[in-house]
Amino acid sequence: MNRSDVPGPAAVRPRYRLVAFDFDGTLADTFPWFCSVLNDVADRYRFRRVGPGEAERLRALGARAILKELGIPAWKVPGIARHMRGLAARDADAVRLFPGIPEMLAALDRTGIALAVVSSNGEAQVRRALGPDAGRIRHYACGASLFGKARHLRAVARAAGVAPGAMLAVGDEIRDAEAAANAACAFGAVAWGYTLPEALAAREPAHLFDDPAAIVRIAAGTADY
Repeated sequence: MNRSDVPGPAAVRPRYRLVAFDFDGTLADTFPWFCSVLNDVADRYRFRRVGPGEAERLRALGARAILKELGIPAWKVPGIARHMRGLAARDADAVRLFPGIPEMLAALDRTGIALAVVSSNGEAQVRRALGPDAGRIRHYACGASLFGKARHLRAVARAAGVAPGAMLAVGDEIRDAEAAANAACAFGAVAWGYTLPEALAAREPAHLFDDPAAIVRIAAGTADY
């Protein structure tokens, strides 16, 4: 794993032709919103509510482990996901990008690197949150199932004409790391999202990013950003 924020002068900076971003927890700060609606969804779909202070413990787990902890059977997952996308559309105006994300997207775009968003959220919500930066994204693959991102990563690579080895998938969850591995591309974990950085580091990502600027430095090989 390359702790990418302060590479040494002799370090080899890998360059990528395509960067595919997750949205929730990676580009947009949606974790507080997620926590605010989760127990209402639990009541509706009859799974275990999350108690006070429990969310931090769940942040150390992958999606499969969280489903088990909350007692959510696999057959309920598609319906819950559809309902959550509806709630996200309802509350789209409350979603904000993390600080530094617009500047990062602009810097990557200037280098000519192709940008993509691969998300379980809906494309309309993603575009709305990105605002004027939505046009910087060349490829959208939204509405992915909970464990269906690998197929979407492969699809955006084909659409961009980029080999998987030249693509970096950037996300904040263990399932993002698993999807990148299944799509045969590098995974860059962000330290500011849903999953605790220590849990992501245990998956041995190619890069662990402490801030958005580090993504530019690694993906574009730009030491002075």
